[in-house]
Amino acid sequence: MKQLVIAAAIATAAFAANATTSVPLCDSCGHVQGVHKETRKGKGGAAGIVGGAVVGGLIGNQFGHGNGKALATVGGAAAGGYAGNEVQKHVTSTDVWVTSVRMKDGSTRKFEQAAVPAWKTGTVVKVNGKKISSI
Repeated sequence: MKQLVIAAAIATAAFAANATTSVPLCDSCGHVQGVHKETRKGKGGAAGIVGGAVVGGLIGNQFGHGNGKALATVGGAAAGGYAGNEVQKHVTSTDVWVTSVRMKDGSTRKFEQAAVPAWKTGTVVKVNGKKISSI
């Protein structure tokens, strides 16, 4: 009798496990394969270039004499403009969450969003255009 109860419990557990994994997916649904955060570099602009060029020119002007001073000023302005642009890109960078979804047809799609997603690996989600949502 004890063996019959144990066998029935094992069969019930196996059936329940199989029932949860074989739920049919809709055509626009998929399983989340992974979620991770990435940093996207921001955009540079005139403010960073001009600001960096002014500071670089002022610093470059402190070196050299005669034509060397003019060359140092121009070189400082060019280097400062580049550095200012890179600083602006860093300051305006943003974090995005990337979710990989394996679709019903076997393809994998990636989706980005600014907020922390509500799903995790293994969650079934529905794809609506360029967005995904929990089912």
